[in-house]
Amino acid sequence: MTRIYDCTSESDTSHSDYQAHISLARTAIGRGALVVIPTDTVYGVAADAFNAEAVQLLLDAKGRSRQSPPPVLIPGIPTLDALAVDVPQPVRDLVAAFWPGGLTVIVNAQPSLVWDLGETRGTVALRMPSNQIALDLLAATGPLAVSSANLSGMPATRDAQAAEAALGESVEVYLDGGTAGSTYESVFGQSGDGSSTIVDATGFDTNGGFLHIVRSGVISREAIAAVVGDVLAAAPAIPGVPAEPSEADATPTIAAPSHDAAEEDAAEEDKAEEDTRNETDAGR
Repeated sequence: MTRIYDCTSESDTSHSDYQAHISLARTAIGRGALVVIPTDTVYGVAADAFNAEAVQLLLDAKGRSRQSPPPVLIPGIPTLDALAVDVPQPVRDLVAAFWPGGLTVIVNAQPSLVWDLGETRGTVALRMPSNQIALDLLAATGPLAVSSANLSGMPATRDAQAAEAALGESVEVYLDGGTAGSTYESVFGQSGDGSSTIVDATGFDTNGGFLHIVRSGVISREAIAAVVGDVLAAAPAIPGVPAEPSEADATPTIAAPSHDAAEEDAAEEDKAEEDTRNETDAGR
């Protein structure tokens, strides 16, 4: 039987029940089981990023293939260099400005890492969330592979009850942190998109020194441009058409986070991820 554990008292993280629930989740992760957690955007289903069997359980629970690898949530900025290589300075500037928070960066993974997230083509999508429950669990477990807590193609979930209804017995522990995404409710009202913004930096050294926003979300293009300036590539004139159409400038295939939607209805979050990946391959 699945259990939902109340963590809504995270404002008092010393509370014994809260600590016990975090410990339960940590133990489940250590056994290779799945845990649902709140983030600052939507609820996510988490697995040990370094346990290939657990990651496969995550993909199976959602009905996803290895061609849709999950992103990785990390507990702090220093972990960026532990998991990524050749991180350009503009990405570091963005991380300093927007982490913890609603920004995901796609970078080249450290080649020495012993993990299997799926068909990543040597990349990894990283984010440090701002939700305290997620951060407390990450501090106990280390990096977690996390995808939105819903079946593939279905709406993302913003509370533990909806996540449990979607994933049921495939998840061992559900941490209830109340309604997710309240930090960005004003953005929801403007765009209807409550996902993190995804910036791809994997082609930075070969595409003329540009970063690409491959999915719009809670961090606006204007806010990103204010940090990195002309390094940010122009937005496509037509949805799905790269701004720089040459092969050298094409956005690479990425390990895009499934809990972060593109410029499409957030209810079609996982479908949008697949569409973006297909558009990327078509632009090669």
